[in-house]
Amino acid sequence: MIRIPRLVVAGTHSGVGKTTVATALMAAFTRRGLRVQPFKIGPDFIDGSFHEAACGRPSRNLDGWMLSRQTNLQIFVGQPPWSRCDALLPPGRRPAADLAIIEGVMGLFDGHSATSESGSTGEMANWLSSPVLLVADASAMARSAAALVRGFETFDPDLDIAGVLFNRVGGSGHTAILSDAVRHSCRALPLGGLPLNENIGLPNRHLGLVMAAEALTPARLDELAAWIESHTDLDALLDLATKRAPVLHVPPGGNSAPSPPRVGIAVARDAAFCFYYPDNLDLLRASGAELVEFSPIADRALPAGIGGVYLGGGYPELHASRLSANQSMLESIRRFAASGRPLYAECGGFMYLTEAIVDTDGVEHPMAGIFPTRARMNPRLRALGYLEVEAPSDSLWLRAGERVRGHEFRHSEIDPMPPAVGRCFQLTNGRAAGAEGYTTASVLAGYAHLHFASAPQFARRFVEACQDR
Repeated sequence: MIRIPRLVVAGTHSGVGKTTVATALMAAFTRRGLRVQPFKIGPDFIDGSFHEAACGRPSRNLDGWMLSRQTNLQIFVGQPPWSRCDALLPPGRRPAADLAIIEGVMGLFDGHSATSESGSTGEMANWLSSPVLLVADASAMARSAAALVRGFETFDPDLDIAGVLFNRVGGSGHTAILSDAVRHSCRALPLGGLPLNENIGLPNRHLGLVMAAEALTPARLDELAAWIESHTDLDALLDLATKRAPVLHVPPGGNSAPSPPRVGIAVARDAAFCFYYPDNLDLLRASGAELVEFSPIADRALPAGIGGVYLGGGYPELHASRLSANQSMLESIRRFAASGRPLYAECGGFMYLTEAIVDTDGVEHPMAGIFPTRARMNPRLRALGYLEVEAPSDSLWLRAGERVRGHEFRHSEIDPMPPAVGRCFQLTNGRAAGAEGYTTASVLAGYAHLHFASAPQFARRFVEACQDR
């Protein structure tokens, strides 16, 4: 049994300012001296970078569709079987954080299904027995805000919507009207109104927000913290997070001693390749990998002595000219793939392994050429949503019938892949079913961002294959 002060920051819908509010709260409470552990609900690689900048510790993904309830709870307290993370309860169960702030995804009840809470913020809040702070855009509302909040309160009676915070208010008078309306008709405690501030908003690009390293300077963090501190009752909010968060019953994680490092795996990490689930990396480490970061933009060759390569997603299209110009790295990747040693690439990493990335102006940027196709950028979104892949037969690191869950989020698409190129995945849901997971020798690549915790044997076999080579 575990008691952890916690708060889910949810929105009435996408675009209400959840990431800005959650990041500002994290920064404000951290500046008060609290140890804040951040989390992000849903398949997101970007928002967590803002959380880490605000809290000084990695943000962890929680997801009710990709991962089981037990796995999510174990990740939340920092004790999944594979974990080496600094979350809430390290070995010995001494609290390592004073407060957990969990940013939701889309609207409170939006998720994988139109008829259930699967994959939604509401589902995770119930699993975590966490009070919810509902963020609402009140820019065009007065008393109607109470009807909105009341509707969210009654839609799932088991959910504890403890407080409401209004964003984009017109001033103190507007905040007073909104607060009076909520106090009169709702259970949630009104906690303030945030005035519109053009300097506060976090910048976007085609896959969502830009990464924190590009946008969140220490000065902006200070401004975010001061903004939320000035217009929100943080003492009342912390009181809700503490008193409305009941004891959490977490099933045993079955922790075992982590495997000592047995093989080096190179992980691409720079401005072009930055999308990784922290638990994917922890699973590789727990399986015996020593992860060695390298930059396909700046480094001349892969690290020496490695047994495998992991190319994650990111923004290769924004750095295509520099990636293409680094011919020595591209040749190093080609030689590694030709040697038969394991290489796994997803989304942006897969694009890097094609013959070329074609930007929206039609300019071709030659890439590694391991797969005989081109990745073409499109101004319109080409795929978005959850997916599940199944191995129709034994292939590389999956056995026949095994499934792994993940997601897609991309603006690119490839030219038709020649039939001679192997496919080891069958997409079984999400977008239309089809074959993917392109293979050649010991290279596996595709658009799917897989969450290894949905099938930990995938990570274990990948590491074993790297060691065997």
